[in-house]
Amino acid sequence: MSETRQETEETQRSQDGATGAHLTRGTGAEPPPGSTPATTRGAPGQGEQPGKGRSLTADAWRELRRNPLFIIPMLAILLMVVVAAFPQLFTGKDPRNCDLITSRQPPSAEHWFGVDLQGCDYYTTVLYGARPSITIGIVTTASAALIAVFLGTLAGYFGGWFDIILSRISDIFFGLPFILGALVILTVLDNRGIGTVSLVLILLGWPTMTRLMRSSVLGNRDADYVNAARALGASDGRIMLRHVLPNAITPVLVYATVTVGIIISAEAVLSFLGVGLELPNISWGLQINVAQSYFLDSPHLLFFPAILLSITVLSFIALGDAVRDAFDPKLR
Repeated sequence: MSETRQETEETQRSQDGATGAHLTRGTGAEPPPGSTPATTRGAPGQGEQPGKGRSLTADAWRELRRNPLFIIPMLAILLMVVVAAFPQLFTGKDPRNCDLITSRQPPSAEHWFGVDLQGCDYYTTVLYGARPSITIGIVTTASAALIAVFLGTLAGYFGGWFDIILSRISDIFFGLPFILGALVILTVLDNRGIGTVSLVLILLGWPTMTRLMRSSVLGNRDADYVNAARALGASDGRIMLRHVLPNAITPVLVYATVTVGIIISAEAVLSFLGVGLELPNISWGLQINVAQSYFLDSPHLLFFPAILLSITVLSFIALGDAVRDAFDPKLR
């Protein structure tokens, strides 16, 4: 009798253990210490984070770093930026140390780019001429982009009277051609240094990027993730900074990359016309202005600043095109 009762108790305990193991697997409870969950043994893709996809920025960067049309312009731009910031690394001569006796000598072993009209080493002056041009291009574009992001975000997100007034002001600037407007304004100014030229170009350059930012914000302000954040009680400032701005700023950044090259070209044109930078500034535009009168006798005076100006402008434009193609899924 006791043996029968003992067998019945052992059977009951084994059934209870099987039932508990089944419940453990069904409820997702943790297995006993030292055991390996069945769902992790031999699971494919071990070590990855499922459900975490790459962002548009990550995909764009992955494509850009394999694109030679991005790498080559980027290397050229980095080189020109280093030359503009530290020209003394590439030449040990003083651009102001001139000798009129050697005026307009052609390129030689001593003077790689020849000698300019004042008798200065042309290689040195051309390298130092990169600083004003690139400085004006970067400062003008960065300042105009900041203005555009601020005003365009407010106009696109809130709309109303602010959007109407900003649009009418932009229309006034669009009615005035960029170069012609800069030409008119700079003509009446006495001191035309780097700061003055940059300020005039900023004044005329912000409307286009502002319109672009406004349009991008309009396309994102009613998106599902913005409505979800608004339903959760997020403030307008938080929604603009955390949700709308990161998703709307890409077109402005792409356009700003191209704009740097356009501004550098515009500064050279204005200096060539005699209303941009003034002496004693050293600028590619000023050098081309002087060289035009001596092109037949001394072509090197025109060739070297023109070729460096062209390489810099085309590099920024090619870089902007590559970035635009990478961030636009329709072009892939």
